[in-house]
Amino acid sequence: MSVNPFSLPSLIGTEPAAAAAFLFDRTAVSRAEFSSKVEQAAAWLAAQGIGKGDVVAVWLVNRIEWIALLFAAARLGAVVAAVNTRYRSAEVAHLLRVSGARLMVVEAAFRSIDFAAILGDVAKDEVPALRQLAVVGADAIPAHWPCIRFDAFDRSYSPAPPAQEDVDLPVLLYTTSGTTKGPKLVAHSQRTLATHAVSVARALKLDPQRHSLLAMLPFCGTFGMTSLLGFIAAGATIHVLDAFEAAPALKILSEHGITHSFGSDEMFRRILALTDAPHPFPKLQVCGFAAFQPGWRELAVEADARGMKLFGLYGSSEVQALFSISRSSDPFADRIEGGGWPMSPDAKVRVRDVETGELAASGVSGEIEISAPSRFLGYFNNPEATREAITADGFFRSGDIGRARGDGSFVYETRAGDAMRLGGFLVAPGEIEDELKSCAGVADAQVVAVDLKGQARCVAFVIAAGEPPRQEVLTAHLRERLAGYKVPARIYVVDAFPVTDSANGVKIQRARLRAMAMERIAAE
Repeated sequence: MSVNPFSLPSLIGTEPAAAAAFLFDRTAVSRAEFSSKVEQAAAWLAAQGIGKGDVVAVWLVNRIEWIALLFAAARLGAVVAAVNTRYRSAEVAHLLRVSGARLMVVEAAFRSIDFAAILGDVAKDEVPALRQLAVVGADAIPAHWPCIRFDAFDRSYSPAPPAQEDVDLPVLLYTTSGTTKGPKLVAHSQRTLATHAVSVARALKLDPQRHSLLAMLPFCGTFGMTSLLGFIAAGATIHVLDAFEAAPALKILSEHGITHSFGSDEMFRRILALTDAPHPFPKLQVCGFAAFQPGWRELAVEADARGMKLFGLYGSSEVQALFSISRSSDPFADRIEGGGWPMSPDAKVRVRDVETGELAASGVSGEIEISAPSRFLGYFNNPEATREAITADGFFRSGDIGRARGDGSFVYETRAGDAMRLGGFLVAPGEIEDELKSCAGVADAQVVAVDLKGQARCVAFVIAAGEPPRQEVLTAHLRERLAGYKVPARIYVVDAFPVTDSANGVKIQRARLRAMAMERIAAE
């Protein structure tokens, strides 16, 4: 039987069936075994009454069941709603309600996460579509809903009906980072997922005989899922961590000659901190990283000196992660910047001036707009938000600020909500933060913009390295180095920055920093 080249099953049909596809805690799963598990999962889903258009919420850590359920849903024309394992009751309830999930596949327990307690705080009338829970690792958990065991791999179910052929239906829902009304659900099809996976494999020139991946990002986010699918498309071996921990990651990188890994700056920082070896990973070629924390440039310098080459990249749930990545031939300063070169030769990136609404020239900052085969179908059950996010000619309005380099690559600078319009100019906070971090006594810095007596000014928060620095000393240094409109009106010393967990790592809460700035100024 022929396989649609734009389907998820097409990604697993190109390499020898006996080749290792995944290693979960040293347990190998071949491509043939994975295909069998997909068929078993499809039969199990069908036995639960799941068919075309039905939504299944998957609330699991990185395990073979997660991937098998996604491919099985594709087989049936069903939809998987990916649930972040860091979510709590309000977030889980919102996702279940908006997606209309009929079935949730959930962990019995994992480390300190009490899935049953979290679900216990979700009222049945909040999620009227949910009918049943399927538990991995137990017969049931305490819950408002009937429970069954997920036993697709333990017993035989009647074969699933013939595979659905429409590869343009929704198959996977990611959550966005969220708004005050709760996160939107980003819908992708088999075509957008499979096409991009092939683009990633080709752009990275992955060879199944030479390359391997340490998958340490959660599958529930586009960063983890895209890298996973790209290496499945390449036929390369994937070593999977059920959830990130630095020590197991270090062990796999060291013992298995891993060539590629993707993660946040903080993940790579923690791994490096566990070894004193000057060159601990001789086989490691590409570490694609997202810069979520202060000090990422310093990390990149240290990592490079120790043979861990960090590559800046760009992505979003709407156009998928690994949309672009820098190249090894790029100068170091360019290689570690977010952005890079699109994976797909059919992708188009342009920048629009946020003030004039006109397309910006190379080197001029503005909002990044993207047209690509990896672009999402839309926001699930939210046509109004979809219309607002797409231009008349089909480009996705990213909400990110960046600039084109003029050679086909681009630079990501900051989120549009984080960019500051100071003195009539668009300023990325990182420019001021880097200058602050170069000052004696400053370990880290964050800068946000506030309205101060009707004028846009920036305020800085710094974490001290030893003796707290004096504001007047820092201000004097900045006045020597930066234009006057970039010098913070206030500089506050704090013990830590407010942070929030996401599927891909810990991120600074810049909105909270803005609120803190206004509170402190008002108190003065």
